[in-house]
Amino acid sequence: QVQLVESGGRLVQAGGSLRLSCAASGRTFSNSAMGWFRQAPGKEREFVAAISWGGGTTYYADSVKGRFTISRDNAKNTVYLQMNSLKPEDTAVYYCATRWGLPGLLPKEYDYWGQGTQVTVSS
Repeated sequence: QVQLVESGGRLVQAGGSLRLSCAASGRTFSNSAMGWFRQAPGKEREFVAAISWGGGTTYYADSVKGRFTISRDNAKNTVYLQMNSLKPEDTAVYYCATRWGLPGLLPKEYDYWGQGTQVTVSS
């Protein structure tokens, strides 16, 4: 019903910046929230950031607050994750997800997921 495709992941040095994009297609609707999650090898998928449909409400994990910024362009059906001051512990596969209604902080609250994009931060 809704397809999400992440892009922008790559190898980057610690302290560098990277911007991830997530393009939505198919049956997209208003009042949808978008979120970013990440999963490192051997770890559970964890919340990174989320944004409301209008962009006025955002949430961030403590580990990325002040370094990452989530934004969206509804005209392009795209959500972005600007990542600055990257650290090796940011290395993970990053997934975007969407759900109807308010942003959620748990993976189970989201209905549609992308396939992920690999971000590797070298020390």
